[in-house]
Amino acid sequence: MRKPNRRALPTIIGVAVFTTLGANVAVLVARDGNAAGRQPVADAARFVAASGNSPLSPDPVAPLGKRLTPHVLVAGAGTLPADVVAKIRATKGVQGVEVVDAVQGTVAGKRVGLMGVDPSTFRNYTPKPTAQSDALWRNIAAGDVAISFTMGSDGGVKLGGQVPVGGRQSQSPLRVGAYATMGIGDVDAVISHANAQALGMPTGNALLISVPKTKPAAFIKRLRKLLPARTKAVEVNPEIDYPRPGGEDVPTSHGQVMTAEQVRTVIKAAYSRLGWPYVWGGESEAEGGYDCSGLMQYAFGRAGIRLPRVAADQARAGWVIPYAKARPGDMLIWANDPTAPGYISHIALYLGGGKMLAAPRTGTVVQVQDVYTRNMAGAVRVSPQTAARAAG
Repeated sequence: MRKPNRRALPTIIGVAVFTTLGANVAVLVARDGNAAGRQPVADAARFVAASGNSPLSPDPVAPLGKRLTPHVLVAGAGTLPADVVAKIRATKGVQGVEVVDAVQGTVAGKRVGLMGVDPSTFRNYTPKPTAQSDALWRNIAAGDVAISFTMGSDGGVKLGGQVPVGGRQSQSPLRVGAYATMGIGDVDAVISHANAQALGMPTGNALLISVPKTKPAAFIKRLRKLLPARTKAVEVNPEIDYPRPGGEDVPTSHGQVMTAEQVRTVIKAAYSRLGWPYVWGGESEAEGGYDCSGLMQYAFGRAGIRLPRVAADQARAGWVIPYAKARPGDMLIWANDPTAPGYISHIALYLGGGKMLAAPRTGTVVQVQDVYTRNMAGAVRVSPQTAARAAG
């Protein structure tokens, strides 16, 4: 989750924010939300607003084609040259390239990664439940905005309601047509190309690239030779370091994991936030509260440990270990998002004895809770060095 007016994003969005374009939307040129104990619902239709209140697109949306995993995100200040896109498509190892409009915009008063897409083709690059929903993509084609599951469920943005979308100075009301996580870190809202152009977003300034048989880091190194100046490329959602069955335990030497004093400082700092409201995007008193990953960033920061901003990236701040081996000061992680299975969407601080300190969701406060294990993906033994690298 993020701070509404200044996103500290780890790689593409926020590393280099260029000029304001059109509707005063800041360009996204560098590299998600956090569910809080919600249980997945088998009926995915409940996450899509009924189309009766919104005219369907006069143009049909193509059926789902072959699904591709996006491995690399490229973004620049303006339209990427057609010859560059063509060269990337022809590069060895590239299975697919999707051209999108990408900015850092404002949705429902929150600063988020916003993409303008072709619903007929972009759906092939999204998680399976999202990709399979014809109604979802028809709603986007008809003019709706789709927001991430966590922005809706935890952030309290009502499905089917009208929200302002655009830049800081110029916004237009759009209906929330779906809760659907797109599986791309830091992108919490998607609209159609037509809506993007109406809002003044740049056209075709970003690419999603699928390279399933090539290591993304190696591909990005080769890709930089083709990209125009001030264009960035980053890996989409790097893999989390889950332990191998029967593998060795995490290192315990000084410098690899937190010291006892750091653990005490983290826990003390987290306790100092008890009672503060849950605020989606909150990471300090300035926002009036905290979300789950904002709370972790605050608490670990007090111990001199830099964490990435969102739960999916904080899960890469050390070694993932079984909950049975968790110790006080570890972070607990969950994959609660039914629209993006496996995506880490909630995080909390383990206190020991089956207790954790967490910021659950809109309408609650920072509190001590019993640990629940449904959808839990394990515990994270934080390494200060690994955390700093993940934070960028």
